[in-house]
Amino acid sequence: MKALVFAAGLGERMRPLTDHTPKPLLEAGGRPLIAWHLQKLAAIGVREVVLNTSWLAPRFPEVLGDGARWGLRLQYAHEGDTPLETGGGMLHALPLLGEGPFIAVNGDIWTDFDFARLPREPAGDAHLVLVDNPDHHPEGDFVLDADGRLHAEGGPRLTFAGIGVYRPSLFEGWRSAVGDAPGANEEPPRFRLAPVLRAAMARGRIEGRRHAGRWTDVGTPQRLDALSRELDAGR
Repeated sequence: MKALVFAAGLGERMRPLTDHTPKPLLEAGGRPLIAWHLQKLAAIGVREVVLNTSWLAPRFPEVLGDGARWGLRLQYAHEGDTPLETGGGMLHALPLLGEGPFIAVNGDIWTDFDFARLPREPAGDAHLVLVDNPDHHPEGDFVLDADGRLHAEGGPRLTFAGIGVYRPSLFEGWRSAVGDAPGANEEPPRFRLAPVLRAAMARGRIEGRRHAGRWTDVGTPQRLDALSRELDAGR
């Protein structure tokens, strides 16, 4: 099984920390955020990982190399100076990910979620991990029903953790899902993943699970500092 780690964001809310360092390479607990993911992916038997890059792209191979220290083979899917967002970035990386299901993880989160709990074969087009809504995102994203299906409407809602398993089939008909969103008609196309997921949810093709453990969206310097202090205290 292969994996994709999203690492192409501009990190604008993290400046000045991201002026010279991409957000996934910022350190917490003595290692880059992305290194926590790479270690966990290697531990469950993943051997090939694709990183999509844009802002300060050369810094990734400088810091991570070819992945050999984790027993991985890293490939870099460079998107140019303007990131393709989550949907466009995943679509752009598909040729490197193959035809089977793959794991995708946001490079700027930290969690104690055990990646071994992810299904190797999702029942539909994707299996997403959800968490309780954090203070900075109280409205949540999706509804998880008693049968493990996800819905775009209704309540109560949970927050998408930025961790999932996807099939390439998710992108069949993606153009109708994103419509005329800015960037969708460019080459390569640039669009968010959320509309594609919502369209698949309407067809009953997305399942999920709730993670009740630790999870942080490292979106501000304050949250990075809090995470660093928490991890340092636990070492």
